[in-house]
Amino acid sequence: MSDFAVIWDWLAFAIRWTHVVTAIAWIGSSFYFVALDLGLQKAPHLPKGAHGEEWQVHGGGFYHIQKYLVAPETMPEHLTWFKWESYATWLSGAALLMVTYWVGSELFLIDPAKMELVPWQAILISAGSLSIGWLVYDTLCKSKLGETPTLLMLLLFVLLLVMGYSYNQVFTGRATMLHLGAFTATIMTANVFLIIMPNQRIVVADLKAGRAPDPKYGKIAKLRSTHNNYLTLPVVFLMLSNHYPLAFASELNWVIAGLIFLMGVTIRHFFNTMHARKGYQWWTWAVTTILFIIVMWLSTAPMFRETVEESEARALTPTQVAMTEAPGWDAAYGAVMGRCSMCHAREPSYEGIHTAPKGILLETPDDITRAAREIYIQAGVTNAMPPANVSFMEPAERQAIIDWYRSLPKTFAFN
Repeated sequence: MSDFAVIWDWLAFAIRWTHVVTAIAWIGSSFYFVALDLGLQKAPHLPKGAHGEEWQVHGGGFYHIQKYLVAPETMPEHLTWFKWESYATWLSGAALLMVTYWVGSELFLIDPAKMELVPWQAILISAGSLSIGWLVYDTLCKSKLGETPTLLMLLLFVLLLVMGYSYNQVFTGRATMLHLGAFTATIMTANVFLIIMPNQRIVVADLKAGRAPDPKYGKIAKLRSTHNNYLTLPVVFLMLSNHYPLAFASELNWVIAGLIFLMGVTIRHFFNTMHARKGYQWWTWAVTTILFIIVMWLSTAPMFRETVEESEARALTPTQVAMTEAPGWDAAYGAVMGRCSMCHAREPSYEGIHTAPKGILLETPDDITRAAREIYIQAGVTNAMPPANVSFMEPAERQAIIDWYRSLPKTFAFN
């Protein structure tokens, strides 16, 4: 079964790599076009229908760019569409969610101290919740609120806070932040797939048919694109947060997420104003700094955690019972308790460690069986843990972990 665990871990790494690369492409092109759009200049010689132009230099050459507010009079022979960056980012992110949080639901998704769920129930909530946000958001945008962008953004902010709070009542802190990021990213990609691209296709079809395109389609697409612009930075933070327990392990993580969304607005406002040549709004950095200080303070609030006694009192699942009865359990359990639990504890005793790394607890049979695959990869097959072998884990102890994990039936390979 060891081969399954190693292959699965590399598969997750490959998907994560793909996700990061495609996200760089999407964010890069998105930020570029926002800056370009804001920096357009009026000029007397512009063609009919052109809204503005921009001269840029890059890679040893000059670029002359013109934007048509609705569309040019005739369809250009060559037209480049920017869509696959968004689609590939969402698809790879969805695959990563499945590989990490759905397959590893017992470790990364389900928190029995919050809600007793079996994997299929947690997965159903995870998948179903991602579509809810889009439906609510799209309904708001298509209502009369679409004519009042500021109020619409405030309602979107409230929606994100409600979803963050709701996720935190069901899932682990790590999954809460990740799902809120996926929830927001789903809205952003759906904007591209269901609104922006279809509207652009309508405009292209009108041009090909010799009709004058309706300006409303561009206006609608512009609203959604603006929302995407302000949501990008918070989504990146939420995707990175699973590596930082101080961000996700607080019971107020949903409040932290809300403040990060506000920071995304202040940071983007600075750059959007700068690109529009309206000066430097330095006050936005002061506000951002204050918000970040509040985030740091909130991260030290009491953690939502059960005690060791509560974990030990909770009945193990049939799968976990079988894992503790497998050959080599006692030796592996002793190795983890002796070399790992001082950091991976509800109240870490190792100097300088305030929260369990990645929020992974290794103090009870329940904890250790839930993290079996991670322990096998990190402290068995590799020597990634303990870092720099600070707790002096012996080769024989690593072998004990390997022997125990490999003794488990293959049906446990992804647990």
